[in-house]
Amino acid sequence: MLRTYEYPKYPYRQPPEQKSGGTGRHRVVVVGAGPVGLAAAIDLAQSGVAVVLLDDDDTVSVGSRGVCYAKRTLEILDRIGVGDACVAKGVSWNVGRTFFRGAEVYKFKLLSQPDHKRPGMINLQQYYLEEYEVRRARELANLDLRFRNKVRAVAPRSDGVVLEVETPDGGYTLQADWLIVADGARSEIRRQLNLEVEGKVFSDRFLIADVLMKADYPTERWFWFDPPFHPGQSVLLHRQADNVWRIDFQLGWQADPDQEKRPDRVIPRIKAMLGEDRKFELEWVSVYTFQCRRMADFRQGRVLFAGDAAHQVSPFGARGANSGIQDADNLCWKLKLVMDGRAPDTLLDTYSEERGFAADENILNSTRSTDFMTPKSATSLNFRNAVLGLAGDHPFARALVNSGRLSVPTILTESRLNTPDAAAFGGDMLPGAPMDDAPIEEEGERSWLLDRVGNRFIALIFVDDPASVGPAQARAMAALASAPIPVEAVLVSPTGGAGPPGLRVWLDRAGRFAERYDTRAGTTYLVRPDQHVAARWRAFDAQAIGAALARATRNAEP
Repeated sequence: MLRTYEYPKYPYRQPPEQKSGGTGRHRVVVVGAGPVGLAAAIDLAQSGVAVVLLDDDDTVSVGSRGVCYAKRTLEILDRIGVGDACVAKGVSWNVGRTFFRGAEVYKFKLLSQPDHKRPGMINLQQYYLEEYEVRRARELANLDLRFRNKVRAVAPRSDGVVLEVETPDGGYTLQADWLIVADGARSEIRRQLNLEVEGKVFSDRFLIADVLMKADYPTERWFWFDPPFHPGQSVLLHRQADNVWRIDFQLGWQADPDQEKRPDRVIPRIKAMLGEDRKFELEWVSVYTFQCRRMADFRQGRVLFAGDAAHQVSPFGARGANSGIQDADNLCWKLKLVMDGRAPDTLLDTYSEERGFAADENILNSTRSTDFMTPKSATSLNFRNAVLGLAGDHPFARALVNSGRLSVPTILTESRLNTPDAAAFGGDMLPGAPMDDAPIEEEGERSWLLDRVGNRFIALIFVDDPASVGPAQARAMAALASAPIPVEAVLVSPTGGAGPPGLRVWLDRAGRFAERYDTRAGTTYLVRPDQHVAARWRAFDAQAIGAALARATRNAEP
């Protein structure tokens, strides 16, 4: 039990297949009601797909576990209906500080631009995120959330998957057209299918101590190398909701995990850091080892792996849950198109390609962070300490400091779904990039760009004056919505006003859209359902949009 949180107990209900003695057939079954499995199930259910979600427990995760949720993840959580609850409860922050021994050597800001809806990062205990996701899942009539349903066996077939499931009332058989596996780093389904995760386990251990205390420290990320209170090692401090503070202590590989979790070992470490007079209570303690590993292919026929079941990284940098939720975001729109017969089965191959690329990027960054934080030789230690000693006065050295490069969304520059630029553009919104946010208005209502896009293909067309769009061009724009895979055309304008009948107009009053998307009259962006840029042009061209849409859905070879 925690002092600040009461674990919900979700009811078990006997599955209908067990009552009837039959074998149920479902379009999608998701295994694992953690942040990733819940996100995938909610996303699909919101798009009209009936989903069964199985979990072998009847509550949320024990301990705070994942803590940091990045801006991109919050934008995805907005689309599945839990972003507001997470931000309201979580601790928003934007500044990180790095210390070497007793001195600050480096400071960074996650989000330096104004006019974004979400902060650079929030800190929130994982059990809150899961609770909010479960609450949202239970609002959806086509999402069957089954607690205390443990998958005992999985048998993939060419047309689906057969699952043997155990419950308090005995076993039953379930059939699925598609199976999404999000059952964590120790995935039982991955083990049953004899699938390997390849990579590296680092020879170091860290202690997590969640501490309940009142403190007036700034809401920032603080990281120490070789501090006086924990010499020769590193320490990380984060504030979470409910006055709970996360402290990570590097222990070294020789540390005994069971011994180090004992209060008589943990409390002296914390007192050395905070001072003898600081009052605190231990909320949760754990010891972990760094791992950077992934499956070779996240897709195995009709079985699709996501989150920690597919890839694992060290916790420094907040790349675990953030990456997993982005897996679900990438997968679900593709799976929906395939199930609806609007895209070929090969579109799902690009899920593994794109998210495998993201996993490799995360593993590379996480490995570099780990190597910097835990030098493996005297030479490496001397180099690291020299960098830290120079970083306070020399910008070149600050770029080398690595206390955990924080999670940023992957730019899918090499994706086969992108249409390459045919004209010159400035800025960061190149094909494959996740979209930047911007304030917009529609019919006098203020909103945010990322609240208005997503879950569908959309063409954003920048015009100086909506009234200047001619009838023929307006008809071509409107006709995109009637394509086999619909594309909604929206005019974006610095002046606003009425556009042609049937076309929405978004006012870019602050000019942030024009600035961040490097627009001029006619500039057109085709945006994927997961808010990644698929293509962009300097002039509206319905045929070019059609070709790019075919490429983005693998309906035609580029």
